[in-house]
Amino acid sequence: MTGKELSDKISNLILDKKGKDLIILDLRELSDVADYYVIASGESDVHVKTIATHVEKELRSEGMRAWHREGFTKLNWVLLDYIEVVLHIFKPATREYYDLERLWADAKRIEVKDTLAADTLPDEVS
Repeated sequence: MTGKELSDKISNLILDKKGKDLIILDLRELSDVADYYVIASGESDVHVKTIATHVEKELRSEGMRAWHREGFTKLNWVLLDYIEVVLHIFKPATREYYDLERLWADAKRIEVKDTLAADTLPDEVS
């Protein structure tokens, strides 16, 4: 699986658990740290943990394990490192404080929208 395919897969898994403000930063031209950062927010400790656990479980079922993981103690910022793709799941205040999007402002930014949610909005009631 390529880094792009993995970042897309992770994004879909985040959307499964209603992750917020989901973006992918393409770092291939800027850094050797990773090819992509996937950044999302969870609304609470439980939400952050639910998203991270879901991503880990689903990728593990496909034979992929995180090379490094951290943040499961405090749950303000959980990081899952899959070498080519690094996932960052923040609580909103922590995300704003560290502002990875500004730090990597030169990266190509791909905003990921939950198209299923947009497609399933109820019709106007008369």
